[in-house]
Amino acid sequence: MLRTRFAGKTDTGLLRDHNEDNILVSPEYRIVAVADGMGGHRSGDVASQLAVSTLEDFLSVTVGRDATWPFPADPNLTEEENYVVTGLRLANRRIFDRSLRTLADFGMGTTIVTAMFSKDNTHVTVGHVGDSRCYRLRDGAIAQLTRDHSLVSDAVHMAPWMTEEEVRQLPTNVITRALGIREDVLVDLVTDETRHGDVYLLCSDGLSGMVADEQILELVMSSESLEDACTSLIDRANYFGGTDNITVVLVRVEDSFEDLKRS
Repeated sequence: MLRTRFAGKTDTGLLRDHNEDNILVSPEYRIVAVADGMGGHRSGDVASQLAVSTLEDFLSVTVGRDATWPFPADPNLTEEENYVVTGLRLANRRIFDRSLRTLADFGMGTTIVTAMFSKDNTHVTVGHVGDSRCYRLRDGAIAQLTRDHSLVSDAVHMAPWMTEEEVRQLPTNVITRALGIREDVLVDLVTDETRHGDVYLLCSDGLSGMVADEQILELVMSSESLEDACTSLIDRANYFGGTDNITVVLVRVEDSFEDLKRS
């Protein structure tokens, strides 16, 4: 049998005066999330907090209960995929509605990446909107499971013939998809089969934009615990300038019989 261990940490960074990132770490519902808010004043923080709280609230009233869902379930998706897509669509609607109420919140939004594990922890469903990322660390290698919804990423994906020089001329801070910008949102899904020893890392671009993938792998693999790894990753991003809020969540998949073997 497989089990999961969770850890998460967020930091304002060195240049921002407040933190617009928010995290969800919920072993009860086998789900984690990282949201990176956008908007004037502190509305980015409002959007990211609304995203993670809506996701958790939705699960609390639907998992294991006979409840009415805000959107019809898709029969072609797994249970976890339906939870992720519906939870994020509901979060999008709540942020969008809130942004229309006051001028201060108008236009606010948030990126989000979330990962929900199956009851037996043999599969994980990753849903994301924006450029917050999910990586999988396995057998000494790191793989990015999500594709950024950004101008640069979209251009490379849709126009692979572009030269590196042409790509470098594109603005790097343009997000092409986020929660709260429109009344509905398209959620990208990836479902992955887990293995003993896998580590899934979710982060805002405050980490991925400052620390290379190879360094992320090295820091996580060399840390004694998931909590230490979170701290090391944030410290490294701050070492390289800490120009943005930095958030990281780690989930390790383990064989539940390992403790019995050691005892």
